[in-house]
Amino acid sequence: LIELDATGLLCPLPVLKLQKMIKNIKEKERIKLITDDPAAVIDVPHFCKEQGHHLIEISDQKGCDLFVIERGKN
Repeated sequence: LIELDATGLLCPLPVLKLQKMIKNIKEKERIKLITDDPAAVIDVPHFCKEQGHHLIEISDQKGCDLFVIERGKN
């Protein structure tokens, strides 16, 4: 599980950082994205759906949103 801390960054930066990092991992590997951007709860699931990645978990952790994303076949 690779951790990506995008706290303090606003849309579209958390998704752009996720997109860049997910390109460099293998299928089925996972990234844990931590962000405090309120738009991320809409942007991250949309990105995953569009790109064929799997959103495994969304949770709230100390005022931040935590996403676990598994790389799809793309």
